[in-house]
Parts: sequence; structure tokens; C-alpha cells
Amino acid sequence: MGKTSKIDWDKFSRDVKEASVEAAAKTDKDLAVEMASITSLTQAEILEIFPERTDMEDFSELMKIVKSGTSRNEKINKIVANSERFGNVIISLLGKVI
Repeated sequence: MGKTSKIDWDKFSRDVKEASVEAAAKTDKDLAVEMASITSLTQAEILEIFPERTDMEDFSELMKIVKSGTSRNEKINKIVANSERFGNVIISLLGKVI
């Protein structure tokens, strides 16, 4: 597109939004693949349980705490300190189990 070409801003906006949606979907899928590789959950289950990327990221952080080499009490303290952040993850996981 040259400098003198008229830009179709509506089309440009649609194209940017579409590219953004596609990139987000690929990122979500890639995150689910990584999580499935270290859990007993499948990629499809992870995407079902955690439809929001932020929930997947919080789940990842929660797994890191649980699998850390710290004492049980330290793990509990970290989880409690971040209870608001991990609340959705815990509810989603328990919803799948129960």
C-alpha cells in the first residue's frame, strides 16, 4: 500500500481483530498442550476447565507452588496469600472432580 493509497480503516480494524483472535486461540491451545504434558488432564479438559488464559496462568502458578520443595505449611501460606487469584482455579478443578 503506497502513501497515496486510501486506507480502508474499517477493513483494517476487522483484520487486526481477526488476527488478534486467531493469535489468542493459538496461545490458549499452546498453553493447554504444555499443561497437559505435566498433568493427568488432556488438552481438551484443560481448555474446558480453564477457558480464560488468565485461569490457565493461575493454574500454572498454583501447580508451581504445590510442586515446590517448600514445606507443606509454606505452600499453604502461599496459596492462602493468593487465595483470590487461585479461587477460580480451585472452583474450576473441584467442579470437574465433583
